[in-house]
Amino acid sequence: MAERYSSFEPKGTRWLLQRLTAAFLVVVLAFHFMTLHFVNHAADVTFQGTQLRMQQPGYFVTMVAFGLTATFHGVNGIYNALVNQGLSGTGKTAVKGVLVVASLLLAVQIVRLALVMAGVTIA
Repeated sequence: MAERYSSFEPKGTRWLLQRLTAAFLVVVLAFHFMTLHFVNHAADVTFQGTQLRMQQPGYFVTMVAFGLTATFHGVNGIYNALVNQGLSGTGKTAVKGVLVVASLLLAVQIVRLALVMAGVTIA
């Protein structure tokens, strides 16, 4: 039988964070679908309605947390998938650097977009 290999340390921090972020994303995604696809049908969702929702502190924080959590979960998953496929050495270091920079840029853009959608002027 083939030996199981994972770049995650069993019960390690990255392993735990991957599972916690997955659970959070499932709950918030269910909230998103319920709010924007069942309570309000997709045809009724407007830019102005989005701005009004984003001005509510609870919704704003939830959506920013959703975006940042999804970014971490996705980048962490991609990195570990590549490591599981045998990425090592200089390539591993380079990929890690590119993913960290890309995720930081995405995180900044998520926060900027949320602020603009909430009506906050950004200089």
